[in-house]
Amino acid sequence: MAAAVAAIKPKEVRSMKIEILGAGCQKCHALEELARALIGELTLAAEVEHVSDIKRIMGYGVLSTPALVIDGAVKCAGRVPGREELKRWLEGAR
Repeated sequence: MAAAVAAIKPKEVRSMKIEILGAGCQKCHALEELARALIGELTLAAEVEHVSDIKRIMGYGVLSTPALVIDGAVKCAGRVPGREELKRWLEGAR
């Protein structure tokens, strides 16, 4: 009698896309540094892109920067979110 062997597929890891929108001011860099630090802490699979093209930024309807976009959804604009707030957003997008 042969034992049935079930193929076990590894859990698919979904990589989130994070966009930091802004021309490169001090707050934009602070937001990017915070996002990268939390991604590392939470061991998330994520692609981080700093978007400075005004047409792409306006495409999100963002009028003030820095802004944070996670998987296509604008999470905040015109400010750097607090550490815990950003952590909740990242964990929620997992």
